[in-house]
Parts: sequence; structure tokens; C-alpha cells
Amino acid sequence: MQHNILEYWPICLLLLLSGLFQILRPFIVGKVGEKKVAFVLKFLNKRDYKVIHNVKLYGNGYKTQIDHIVVSRFGVFVIETKNYKGWILGGERSYCWTQVIYKKKTKFYNPILQNYGHIKVLKYHLSNYPDIRYISIVVFTGSSTLKVRTSSEVIKIFTLLRTIKRYNQVVLSELSTDEIFKTIKLKNRRKPKNWQTNP
Repeated sequence: MQHNILEYWPICLLLLLSGLFQILRPFIVGKVGEKKVAFVLKFLNKRDYKVIHNVKLYGNGYKTQIDHIVVSRFGVFVIETKNYKGWILGGERSYCWTQVIYKKKTKFYNPILQNYGHIKVLKYHLSNYPDIRYISIVVFTGSSTLKVRTSSEVIKIFTLLRTIKRYNQVVLSELSTDEIFKTIKLKNRRKPKNWQTNP
């Protein structure tokens, strides 16, 4: 008995969409985490804190994408978002951290080192402001349990505002803050001519 192939198109479409979702899942999960952090950052006083999301910078042979930058008189906060669940294990200088969900272990690049790379490119673009205090913050937005050994700011999303506001010593003038914010906005996504990556 022959079957018309059109009878199976709903199943084929479902399998295709399922496969596509599995491929795009890390990207989608990451974007959801970034949206959560962006929402929380809206509660910062706009007079004291200037926020930029999804910043892409090219500089010194490197390209980097920074989830969130908060420019203030108290320093420049560079925020890396991780929307993970499970136990998160790792150390300050470990190359990789580990996500544990039941017995499944998954390695991922140390987000502290990732953020140091972001700050390095940011410093390249803001070299006219040597007195900037850069504050690296790694924010976990999922239902994770942090078991990391680090002196850097590695936090859950519900402590993000409190962490930022803990830095209350003025280190930049309002004029410098405005100029830094405008410089980042100007450099965002602008690929230099003849730009090449480092080998």
C-alpha cells in the first residue's frame, strides 16, 4: 500500500523544527539571560548610570561582544551573563568551569577570563582615560548554585543592583563619564578598515 508523502509533512516539519531548536538552543538561552539582566539594569538611576547592551568592539586585532556595560562616576561595570542551571564549579584562574546537572557534567570557558578579554579590548578603546576603574561582574540568571572559588564578582541576578551600588567611591567626573559613554557608543559595531584578527 503506497502512502502519499504529503501525509507525513507534519512529522517531517516537527522533526526539522526540533533539530533546529537544538542547534539554536544555546543562543536562545543566552539571549533570554541577557534580557533578564537588561530588565534589572533598568532600575538603576539613569542620572548616575548609563547602560549599553550587546556591545561589539574591534580593537588591537581582537573582536569582542560584551553583554552589558554600565558607565558611571564610580567606574565602568563590564557584565557577562550566563543563563545556566545546576551546580557551577570553578576557580578564579581555571581555564574551564563545570556545569553539573545530576550526573551530567558540561565544561565551559571561565567567564571571568572571558570578561578580562572584554576589558582588555575596552581599555584599548578608552586609552585616553587611564584612571578608569573597571569592575568585572559575571551574573548567573538561571536556577544555578554557585560553588566557585573566586575573589571576582560572580553573582546571582537578584544581587546585581546591590553589587553595583556597593561601588560608591567617585573616580570619574561627570564630563569623563559622558565622554566614555559616547566613545563606546561610537565604537560599537564599527569594524575598522583593513581589520584582521590576531593569529
